[in-house]
Amino acid sequence: MSIILNIETATKNCSVSIANKGEILALRELNNGNYSHAEVLHPFIVDILKEANLSNKEIDAVAVSKGPGSYTGLRIGVSAAKGLCFAFDKPLISIDTLTSLSHAISIDNGIIIPMIDARRMEVYAAVYNQDHQQIREIKAEIIDKNSFSDYLEEHKVYFLGDGAQKCKTIINHKNAVFVDDKFPSAKEMAILSFNKYRKSDIENVAYFEPFYLKDFVVIPEKKKKPTF
Repeated sequence: MSIILNIETATKNCSVSIANKGEILALRELNNGNYSHAEVLHPFIVDILKEANLSNKEIDAVAVSKGPGSYTGLRIGVSAAKGLCFAFDKPLISIDTLTSLSHAISIDNGIIIPMIDARRMEVYAAVYNQDHQQIREIKAEIIDKNSFSDYLEEHKVYFLGDGAQKCKTIINHKNAVFVDDKFPSAKEMAILSFNKYRKSDIENVAYFEPFYLKDFVVIPEKKKKPTF
């Protein structure tokens, strides 16, 4: 048995799964357009453990999506994962969010570019081949009409994730394919976390931090003009 709890909170999709050797036993997800992770994450964990007829102590490891993504979402997911690891003395596995997202589709030929929405016209993106092998590093980049043109000239390029939605009107190329309704999910995490578990590719629970890619920036509220 290799029972792994997978936690995905990097975007607005709050997703949790229990898997045995990469096979999903139970899955809970909520993507209602809001960041409701603080309210639903722990109930989801309780629900899937009950559905799989497992206790906390029977989990062999906890896997968490490490980012990039929402600062608050990542903090909630990582805090929950580390808390479980400390409480039950379990190893912690981290999964790259964009790699997990790339596995949401399967293609025979071409390039996969998963994107996570950042502010304005900025996205977090990486580039993968048809075998889901990363061929370009993760970047925070501002999208314009020339973005990814070198890939688009040579390949069919599949864009997915919430970051891809705002690129539809900017990237206009015959080889661009926009795949709707794909988000990072604990479903795709299952086989990735199992592969890491088999290799004992684990994190130091005490010192692990999410991969934010960019520093968290607080945007101050505008001061209201006094009314007389």
